[in-house]
Amino acid sequence: MSIEVSNLDHLGLVAGLIDEIGIVPKNNELLGEHRAEKISAGQVVKGMILNGLGLVSSPLYLFSRFFEGKATQHLLGEEIKAEYLNDDRLGRVLDSLYQIGLNQVFISIVLEVVKKYEIEVATVHLDSSSFQVQGEYEADSVLSSQQEEPRTVRITYGYSRDHRPDLKQFMMDLICSADGEVPLWMRIGDGNESDCQQFAQIMKDFKSQLNWDSLIVLDSAFYSQENVQSSSIASVG
Repeated sequence: MSIEVSNLDHLGLVAGLIDEIGIVPKNNELLGEHRAEKISAGQVVKGMILNGLGLVSSPLYLFSRFFEGKATQHLLGEEIKAEYLNDDRLGRVLDSLYQIGLNQVFISIVLEVVKKYEIEVATVHLDSSSFQVQGEYEADSVLSSQQEEPRTVRITYGYSRDHRPDLKQFMMDLICSADGEVPLWMRIGDGNESDCQQFAQIMKDFKSQLNWDSLIVLDSAFYSQENVQSSSIASVG
């Protein structure tokens, strides 16, 4: 009798929570499924989440190596092999997510989570974070000419919260529940965006897309004469 040992580490818990939330079927519903696919779009998304929480950082062409030696079928599904997570398959799924709109996918999952776990949304918190990147990117002049949605995010220099002004960056705006700090709404923005200029519109988008009567708490980056005068959508503290 032969014994094969595969690692789960902490990823077994993560995979179980992904399954409980229903992230795979929701992504398959939004992105579509095809019989010829060896691995569905939802399973690819699950794989990317597991990789992102696997304390590693690798380019797409090395992505499949992350699952070598791990219990891939247990984590992702029966008959799923590590080589199915190649850069071509990941690239096609990322393109589909971009076309659908990552915010729409995110909100669809959030609504299921709030309902399933009865998350209280009477009070929420809004803040932004910057993410530094390395490498070459298209010139700002090329990206700035884009007017259609979804628009490519401009990765460029901006105010660095990590004190790395030498690196280009992009921004993430995130709204979380006061009840457990559960992410409820997110947006990826240009690297040179200002919180003062964006927060008012973010609150309007949050209210219109989720239709929740939430008290939005945020820091002093919101407070400007223009924002205070024009904002009648929420009380802030």
